[in-house]
Amino acid sequence: MTNSAIIFDNLVKEAKQCSLCIEHLPYGVNPIFSIGPQAKVVLIGQAPGLIAHQNTKAFSDKSGERLRQWLKIDTTTFYDESKLAIMPMGFCFPGYKNGADAPPRKECAPTWHNRMLDAMQPELILLVGRYAQQYYLPEYRTLTDAIQNNRDERFAVLPHPSGRNNRWLAQHPWFETEYLPHVVERLTPRLK
Repeated sequence: MTNSAIIFDNLVKEAKQCSLCIEHLPYGVNPIFSIGPQAKVVLIGQAPGLIAHQNTKAFSDKSGERLRQWLKIDTTTFYDESKLAIMPMGFCFPGYKNGADAPPRKECAPTWHNRMLDAMQPELILLVGRYAQQYYLPEYRTLTDAIQNNRDERFAVLPHPSGRNNRWLAQHPWFETEYLPHVVERLTPRLK
């Protein structure tokens, strides 16, 4: 095993054992991410939901089905960390707030993201949802603005695939008909 592989493995082990915000997690610590040193694509979502927490598997719900459908990715490829890394803004399920999933904990991204991205050197980063967009592309006031106007080739911005966004999708039909095909065109060759 090379020195860089050992460093990468140690980073993963360290992050899997993270308990930075344990006192704020009503369901306990369960860091959920999937990264591989050779992944050319990184998907940054918000935080695992309860189903992902229970299964210890990101996007193992209806949102994940919709996301894979949007991106035209089969389940095997989606969970192949050598092709697609999954790194949420918050690694653990944050619990509920006002009847919905609470926002991701703010400790994770500044603690882990730069180290993980530096270790992987991805060619494309998919920012899924408002929390990821605000963190990585704060110059855009809204998610819609970021989707329509981002010109940074490192990023593609998507709304969260939750059913809560059905209204947004209905109001912005261009997202699925015009925008998504361009994302898939950029994504597909990087997953081979």
